[in-house]
Amino acid sequence: MITLSRFLYEPGEHEAEKASNSYLMSLVAVVAGLPLPIVNLFATIIFYLGNRKGTYFVRWHCTQALVSQISLLMVNSYGFWWTISILFGSETISNNYIAYILVALVFNLGEFIATIYTAIQTRKGLHVEWWFYGSLTDLLCKE
Repeated sequence: MITLSRFLYEPGEHEAEKASNSYLMSLVAVVAGLPLPIVNLFATIIFYLGNRKGTYFVRWHCTQALVSQISLLMVNSYGFWWTISILFGSETISNNYIAYILVALVFNLGEFIATIYTAIQTRKGLHVEWWFYGSLTDLLCKE
């Protein structure tokens, strides 16, 4: 699921720190805006925009963090609005709702663990490529 390798060149200390911070930005945003799923995406977008002209290593990891946050936003938004419709609307809790929330929690937990692992490894200057997101990042981020 996660591939760990050396990057095309040896990133400097400053590059490794910025790349690591691109993942940590989404974790900090979780604490700040937990009930609102879009806060993580905004924090990651702001960090991406601030580093989009950085070195390839930093841009690549900022892009991968951004792409992963977009898919997480979709999963969390659907669950958020479904919950709101149950709390304030006419919908009731169903087996489908419980199953979706459980899957969303597992997805969020997996992404949380992968984000921490990736932040630690990129801080060491290692290149961490996530399954699906890594290939998509390769298409989006050019040298």
